[in-house]
Amino acid sequence: MSENKTGIYFKYALGEIILVVLGILIALQINNWNEARKEDKALKEYLVKIKSHTLEDLEKLDQISAGRALIAENCKKARKHMLDKTEDQNPFVFMSAAVAFADFYFKPNTGGYDALKNSEYFGRINNTPLDSLLSRYHNLVAEIAQNESSYNEYVVYQEVNLDTRFDRSLILASAFMSPDSLSLRATPQAEYDQAFQEFFTTPAYRNVISLAAWNFDTMISQYNQLKEAGQTVIKEVDVLIKK
Repeated sequence: MSENKTGIYFKYALGEIILVVLGILIALQINNWNEARKEDKALKEYLVKIKSHTLEDLEKLDQISAGRALIAENCKKARKHMLDKTEDQNPFVFMSAAVAFADFYFKPNTGGYDALKNSEYFGRINNTPLDSLLSRYHNLVAEIAQNESSYNEYVVYQEVNLDTRFDRSLILASAFMSPDSLSLRATPQAEYDQAFQEFFTTPAYRNVISLAAWNFDTMISQYNQLKEAGQTVIKEVDVLIKK
């Protein structure tokens, strides 16, 4: 102070303070950048799982669509014979259509999506195209589950009616035993034919076949919608992963 150097030291101190503040700000920025990288990496790991599980779903949809399409075709043929009253002309068609009683369910793999929803990173995709795509995808999954459940519950109800009002032992024997084995039994072929005729004319059987012939087309259409939604989800995930 005696040498009037206060101003110089004040400027020096101010410079030191500025340098310290800048150092802190740079350190905070680097830390934020590192945290953002960690969050991006964690989010992308969730997205990779969602993509993998969606690809699994698409394979399942192809399989179940093909299966339902085949059953629907047989049911439509059987329904045509019903309307034309020519059931006895092709009993094999009716036997094939009986697969409509099987309870098929599409079971999606929602593990990746559920994990992301329950994580701290889910907010990072809020109000983004991926958020909307995933919501649409899983809304379609819920619609499919409801349709399948409704159909399968109806089938179970009608199957109970058949079990309590009709003996299917001859039907099952004729369907799964070889002709040579059947020829060794005391039951003549005429009784097997009669059993088929009675089974095919029951309202419960006809109701299921008729419903499957119509409803399976609706299910397949829903599966196709879900496939398109899934493919769009995968494309959007790929865009985000590459960023």
